[in-house]
Amino acid sequence: MQGSEAGARIRYWLTLITGLLECLFFAGLVFGYVSLVFVLKEEDYFGWLCVDTNSTVVDKDCSSQDEQFSLVFTVASFLNNFLTLLNGYIFDHCGTMLTRLLAIALYTAGTMLVAFSSAALSYMLYPALSLLAVGGLLLLITNMQVGNLFPAHRSTIITFYNGAFDSSSAVFFLIKVLYEQGISLRTSLVSLSVCSGVHVARTFLLMPKTHIPHPLPENHTYGINCGKGNTDGVEEIEMKDVIPTLESPETEKTPLAPEGTTEAQNKRKAESFGSCVKSWFFIFHLVWLSIMQLRHYLFIGTLNSMLHRLAGGDTSLVSQYTNAFAVTQLCGILCAPWNGLIMDRHKKKPLAPGETVQEADLRSSHLSLFLTALQCLLFSVCASIPHLPLQYFTFILQVINRSFLYGGNTAFIILAFPPRHFGKLYGLVMAVSAGVSVLQYPLFAIVKGYLGGDPFYVNIGLIFLTLLSFIHPVHVFVHCRKRRRRGEESAEARAKL
Repeated sequence: MQGSEAGARIRYWLTLITGLLECLFFAGLVFGYVSLVFVLKEEDYFGWLCVDTNSTVVDKDCSSQDEQFSLVFTVASFLNNFLTLLNGYIFDHCGTMLTRLLAIALYTAGTMLVAFSSAALSYMLYPALSLLAVGGLLLLITNMQVGNLFPAHRSTIITFYNGAFDSSSAVFFLIKVLYEQGISLRTSLVSLSVCSGVHVARTFLLMPKTHIPHPLPENHTYGINCGKGNTDGVEEIEMKDVIPTLESPETEKTPLAPEGTTEAQNKRKAESFGSCVKSWFFIFHLVWLSIMQLRHYLFIGTLNSMLHRLAGGDTSLVSQYTNAFAVTQLCGILCAPWNGLIMDRHKKKPLAPGETVQEADLRSSHLSLFLTALQCLLFSVCASIPHLPLQYFTFILQVINRSFLYGGNTAFIILAFPPRHFGKLYGLVMAVSAGVSVLQYPLFAIVKGYLGGDPFYVNIGLIFLTLLSFIHPVHVFVHCRKRRRRGEESAEARAKL
């Protein structure tokens, strides 16, 4: 028995580590777009959009080229988030294996399209980057359930995976460096495509066919060693988790529910998808994510043109700052666990009188939500100041905030809502926020057209918009404070009886 337990622990750790490497080197490549754009400009993608502004001196206006590159990223980032709604349903209803095979197919198609595109086929970037983005995010979604294997560090692992996803944007930086050393873009992208075989092997050997349950049953197995009784039990749990209704929450319990399950916890399991979507938690969380995501997408999509403007068109200086931005992205994997530790800080402390585990988790989340909003505000202020050396600090704030943002987004949805709705809720919040992120393109067009390339007024507007994101942590704090008081009062009343 001890041998089987040791084998399970080894499998858990292998799943964790290989999933981390998968997210780190493959999942979030599209967010290294700034480095890719530098290479694409060297290859003269959309080069026909640059026009001479002086008949005697070769001085080209490439604003239309920059606009086209911005639009490519806008479309990719929109589809990356919008299709997460569909992907969430696929993950919830079809399980991990089918979802991962779909992700690998999309990802491989994206890398191959980039590899075999050319300046003459510049418009291939639209489907290529979109497929790369959607496939990469699907890989992340299937990996985040690995946190269920380590209940005491669940939020930390979730944020760690999101940090690895952010850091993978540095892969395009490595491709840029290799390109400058003489290795073609096609060679690099074909090599990434070949690595898809590793993803397929991991899907069958180290990932479950359906889902990793929470709470985790004893001696849980999955993958190639998956046994009959254990996996059948998992399927049974997942089916029974759907049965409870609002009319009878206390009578429907899963076989693996921990002892001492409260009526509040049972009621949480019985919450319908619609009631979750209509809750203030979900609405404020959607506003919180949408505003900050728009700020980040606009920054990434316009960074190359902004650096050209601040550097006075000095290509070597633009390359230097592009490299600096890409290097800072590697730190995402180091920053994200801080957020998880903040959210898990209460795990070793006893619950307050009358407080449930879910309420304790929520109580620990409001600090993370507040710090994320504060980071975004500081990042927006620094990005608004047109001073080139200051952008080094802006890059640091950006990567810290982005790692907190996506890790905190995932962790909050898992903590605040029933597990059986995770895929759908995660997909919905990403899809709706995608609609908001599309605003980056008209904002870019306004800057290029009406503001003569100076984004100062747009940046000021985004600073004020960022202030709205503080509503969410305040609401969570007030809610948890009221629930805690009610719990203490109920405990005191029971003590008197």
